[in-house]
Amino acid sequence: MESNVILRLVLMAAAVLFLSLPETARAEPAVFSSRSGVAIGGYDAVAFFEHGAAEHGRRSHAVMWKGVVWRFASARNQARFEANPRAYAPAFGGYCAYAMSMGLLHEGNPQLWAIVDGELFLLNNRRVYVLWQADTANLITAGRSHWPAVLQK
Repeated sequence: MESNVILRLVLMAAAVLFLSLPETARAEPAVFSSRSGVAIGGYDAVAFFEHGAAEHGRRSHAVMWKGVVWRFASARNQARFEANPRAYAPAFGGYCAYAMSMGLLHEGNPQLWAIVDGELFLLNNRRVYVLWQADTANLITAGRSHWPAVLQK
């Protein structure tokens, strides 16, 4: 009986400690769009930057990051991602950047993408890709005003 009381006190103390941490010190929520737990449709995030192309990743070259599996076309690309995943992960969690500019969540299409100022942005369809190209800077700014709060809607 006494061990139950001690266990409860320890758990309560841990909860109080956790809740008193600044929000940035807490674990980040899973924010990446994924199909069946795989980020960006299984495409290699590094290949967009290194090869300028959307390349399928392989199951043999995969890593878990931020609650989803990331696949890579090669061990070299996997190592690059593991060294600095934030440099390669798509902006807005891989959701459509155009939709994000309106505060909406739509899946990004890895076949429709752009790299702007070193960031990867995915779009949803050809029509929004054209709209995106016409006003990229303003749409990025608008998207940032909604991200990541849009995940709480």
